[in-house]
Amino acid sequence: MVIRRHMLKIDALRNVGRRSSYAGATLYSTLAPCALCAGAAIQCGIQRVVVGESENFAGELQLLKDRGIEVVLIDDPEATALMKNFITQNSQLWHEDIGIESP
Repeated sequence: MVIRRHMLKIDALRNVGRRSSYAGATLYSTLAPCALCAGAAIQCGIQRVVVGESENFAGELQLLKDRGIEVVLIDDPEATALMKNFITQNSQLWHEDIGIESP
């Protein structure tokens, strides 16, 4: 089985290119990072993660905080509405992306 999931935060880290250090870097995300993306932020030494909203997906914000990463939660109503709309219109894709069976 081949799994081809593209996590945007992982793609962003790949696209920035190899660095000896991500010290001082900030990762911006519309919604809270999943376990995979939170782990990548931890592994790369990202020091700050800014999140647009966490109502639609709580993600791993506490894990980031527990590992000493500053988490800035904006709780933007527009981001929350955009994600809610996306999930409603693309529920199968959303559930596949977060790794749970679609209801």
